[in-house]
Amino acid sequence: MDDKIAEYLTHAVELAVRNVDAQGGPFGAIVVAADGRVFEGTNRVTANNDPTAHAEVVAIRRACQELGTFNLDGASLYSSCEPCPLCLSAALWSRLDRVYFAADRHDAARAGFDDAAFYDYIMGRGQEALMPVSQITVPTSQEPFRSWEQLDAKTEY
Repeated sequence: MDDKIAEYLTHAVELAVRNVDAQGGPFGAIVVAADGRVFEGTNRVTANNDPTAHAEVVAIRRACQELGTFNLDGASLYSSCEPCPLCLSAALWSRLDRVYFAADRHDAARAGFDDAAFYDYIMGRGQEALMPVSQITVPTSQEPFRSWEQLDAKTEY
């Protein structure tokens, strides 16, 4: 393993441990931009009453804000734990090049953070009762896309 990878993962783990003392969840993450700048994030779900404030998402948000872009091409994410489906989706949407993690989902489950039902749901193996999702079309369903297609000054992503 590359020494830099180990250094960044150790940093993410240290953030997670410190975050527990700050009434946050036991998760920490950093985004390392292509230029080497480091952006930290810790789990603030319960502290902020925000179910999306996972460490990885917080680090991605911080990197995007400070870099002034929504595209983190060339950057990598280092997390104290395997990203859950939410965090993995955020990593994909932000166009990160790579994700590294220390502990895995099974370690998290043993500590009471079991996302197995979410992984199964997304993979189509879960119970629809977890959260039914239904498409109901209305006459204006396609209007936002028509407006987007006609917009000359759009920012593609």
